[in-house]
Amino acid sequence: MKFIQSVFLALALMAGSSINVMAQATTESGYFLHTVTKGQSLYSISSMYNVTIDDIVRLNPGSDKQIREGAALKIPQATATNSDKPVFHTIQAGETLYRLSVKYNVTTQAICEANPGLSSSNFRSGQVIVIPVQSQSPVLETSQPTVKDEPTEKKNDWKDMHKVERKETIYSISREYGITEEELIAANPELKKGKLKRGTFLFIPYGKNDRKEQSTENVTKELTNEEIFNQYESTQKNINTIKAAVMIPFMTGQTTNKDDQIRMVEFYEGFLMAVDSLKKQGVSIDLYAYDTKGSSATTNNILAKKEMKDMDIIFGPAKTQNIDELAAFADKNNIRLVIPFTPKVDEVFNNPHIYQVNTPQSYLYSEVYEHFTRKFTDSNVIFLNAGNGDTEKDEFVKGMKTELKNKGIKYRDFIVTDNFYEITTVMDTLKNNVFIPTSGKSTALVKILPQLTQIRRERPNYQINLFGYPEWQTYTNDYLASFYEIGTYFYSSFYTNNLFPAAINFTHSYRRWYSKDMANIYPKYGMLGYDIAYFFLKGLSKYGNKLEENLSSIHVTPIQTGFKFERVNNWGGFINRKVFFVHFSKDYELIKLDFE
Repeated sequence: MKFIQSVFLALALMAGSSINVMAQATTESGYFLHTVTKGQSLYSISSMYNVTIDDIVRLNPGSDKQIREGAALKIPQATATNSDKPVFHTIQAGETLYRLSVKYNVTTQAICEANPGLSSSNFRSGQVIVIPVQSQSPVLETSQPTVKDEPTEKKNDWKDMHKVERKETIYSISREYGITEEELIAANPELKKGKLKRGTFLFIPYGKNDRKEQSTENVTKELTNEEIFNQYESTQKNINTIKAAVMIPFMTGQTTNKDDQIRMVEFYEGFLMAVDSLKKQGVSIDLYAYDTKGSSATTNNILAKKEMKDMDIIFGPAKTQNIDELAAFADKNNIRLVIPFTPKVDEVFNNPHIYQVNTPQSYLYSEVYEHFTRKFTDSNVIFLNAGNGDTEKDEFVKGMKTELKNKGIKYRDFIVTDNFYEITTVMDTLKNNVFIPTSGKSTALVKILPQLTQIRRERPNYQINLFGYPEWQTYTNDYLASFYEIGTYFYSSFYTNNLFPAAINFTHSYRRWYSKDMANIYPKYGMLGYDIAYFFLKGLSKYGNKLEENLSSIHVTPIQTGFKFERVNNWGGFINRKVFFVHFSKDYELIKLDFE
């Protein structure tokens, strides 16, 4: 028993060569390392790990000014006062799922279940995973575990553990235990770099003589990541009849905001049209609709209904303040929760069942920057300040400038005056000049568009484009001629136009179904309801419980809203990262640019 205890203590401290710095920092300094990915902000990272932004900045001075994709941030490891609090672990070179299960005294199945986004293909150094609650007794897995059964005890795959002392070498340690250097390195892949660090622990494998003595024993091998994930993979569940619930505040007959009521009703009306379309294709759907009235009490009463635990998917709620109850219910009962409207869903960072349709600002901006720098690589970018005092786009402009600088794309700032000739002083006759207003308001366009139009007409040798914001689609009718003349672009996560065939067909069908037109607001909530329902219900009908593994294979033609869902981390849910560029070409064509 003493030997087993010493092994677990050694494993808890073990790491190899240069990677040991990371391991010791994690255990001794109370932090682990997080690699920043595209779209993440300090806010989203702090939400993932349940720490404050100040906690992160304290360990990473200057991170409150800027964080860059690919940078490693120190994240404080929450110290648990009891055994029911999970911890986070940064995967290090040479680690395997099996060794982590031994190190943390949990089964590999428990780690897989806690990290639904983890797979053999993305189990790599630098990835952060959540380690679930530890078992009360030591866990040793056999080579033949099942998904449902706990693993049984096995003989260790190593003979001993060795703590590296000063001046020791791979050669001297190998000689001490009567094994070859190759055998020692095979048991500790991190030694391939040929470096040892004092205080690290090494697996000492059985040598040739030891293996001869064990040849008649039932000795099992250490499972590879591929073997463990293959055994854990759930079989596809064929959903014969999809059970779906819509939980939004219809608020019919109540004194409330009429615009909100119109939006919710139109969303549901479009949703019903999608269900009807899928049923005509042979998809069986049981649809349940509930009016939450925007109340937590009403929401909880609905969730208490017997049929709710049997749902395959729930759509809702409408407001941020009503997410908690639905998110907790979905997580407890393993039900997918699609949140259609709000861009602020903190629960998505820790709940694997959530799908956030409305892209958070930092993720949206990162997609825009990437597509912009690809499309306008060799351009002269000019930020136009129309002097209207709008600071709403400050974060977007700051991030765009940083990205342009990182990609080596030239940009300039210009304060708009009443003299249009002054703009030409910052333009380039040999490059495409892309103008980005620092404000998305109509008042900025009123000042900018006439000057750019005049330059276009009087200086036809200049190449000009205007680039802007989603709200511009509400101004399109007012500035349509100018948009075309100067080749305007704007980005958006949703867009449609009455000239598009899909939009024409849907509008006619909606009018036929409900004897009315949709409200003149953006986005069109009837189209939003149709797109969301069709995407998810179509996906469930085709892939069942393997939906999450096949999201990119769901081929639908959305009317207004595109879908590109990606997990935010290995233990969290999905965020929609889809972005379109809408282009009013100088040939008077309206083009919706899809970058996937």
